[in-house]
Order: sequence, then C-alpha cells, then structure tokens
Amino acid sequence: MSLFISFEGPDGSGKSLQMDLLVKDLTAKGLDVLALREPGGTAIGEDIRSVLLDPAHKEMDPVTEAYLYAASRAQLVRQRIRPALEKGTIVLLDRFIDSSLVYQGIARGLGTDTVEKINRYAVDGLMPDATFLVYIDYEEGLRRKKHQEGHSLDRLEQEKDRFYRKVNEGYRSLKDLSPGRVRLIDGAGSIDQVHSLIWSQMQDLLSQKGLLP
Repeated sequence: MSLFISFEGPDGSGKSLQMDLLVKDLTAKGLDVLALREPGGTAIGEDIRSVLLDPAHKEMDPVTEAYLYAASRAQLVRQRIRPALEKGTIVLLDRFIDSSLVYQGIARGLGTDTVEKINRYAVDGLMPDATFLVYIDYEEGLRRKKHQEGHSLDRLEQEKDRFYRKVNEGYRSLKDLSPGRVRLIDGAGSIDQVHSLIWSQMQDLLSQKGLLP
C-alpha cells in the first residue's frame, strides 16, 4: 500500500523544512520514503527548473511559465512518482499542481480552470492522497525571508509585493478548492509545534492505509 503526500505553502512558511522532518520520522519507523521537489526531481525537470528560476528570464510569459511547470511535472510523475507508488513507497513532494493553480492560475491571472486543464494530462490523473498546506500570513512570510542570509533571489522571488499578496490570497482559498484533500496547517508556531500538527495528521493517514509498523 502506497501513500502520496504533497506539501504546499507560501514563501517563508517552512514547508520544505517540515517535509524534511517528516522524512526523518517516517524513515526512523522503517518505512520506505521518497522525497522529491518541484520543479525538478529528474534530470529533465532540474534543467527546466533552471530555466524557470533564472533571473535573466524576466520576459517569460505566464503561459510559457505554466507549460514549463507542467512539463517538469509530467516527467516527474512518469519517471519517479508513479513507479515509486507502484512499489509501495511513500512519496513526499515539495509542491505539486496546487502551486500552479496558485502561482499561475491566481497570481498570474491565467485562471485556475485554465491551469487545471494544462496539467490534467501532465499528471496522468494522479493526485496526492493528502496535501499539507502550511500557511502563514504575508507579513510573517516576508519577515522570515528577510532573515535568510546568503540567499540570492530567483526570478519568482524577485516579483513585486503585489504578486506575493496574490499568492497568499490564493493559498487561503486553496482549501476551498479541494476540501477533502487539503489539510490546513497553522505555520505561525514554532518548528516543533508545526511538526507536531503534521505528524498527528500523518499518523492518521498511515493508519488508514495500514502502513504503521
């Protein structure tokens, strides 16, 4: 029995750190875990990631951006995610189709219906069993980003304040778009507090799938 979990959240939410902590917990219990990120996760996907995030590509059109994310996603699903799930591996993914719905559909203004159609064939019908949406408000995310030292901003991170306010608004509405799958996690607490919230829900998912040792 396999399990597919994605992590979502605005910049500064700490979702990537929380995913890393969850990987350690699951591995400590002897479970087979594969952790991946988007865009990327394959050689082709990492090349696409370089194009997408390169600050030199400021002229990139939102439609081009949406299709590049979908292309990386298509390769990842077919090359790594689906084969791992077929072997019974627990797959944890840092961002998936929800990021495109928020960033390209809402913040870029393409519309969630349009972005969903672009990605429908890319994901080949595959969706996560659950999505942990680690949410913080815009001001807190901005404060956290300012405290990150030695980090050069990529193309998306260089977007204006208005864009990221739309991203946060998009994430606030994400749970309403997929209420049965998206699990809202309050990311405002300490690292340990947020991790405890996620681990509690993860244990329920593992029990439902019969994966607890």
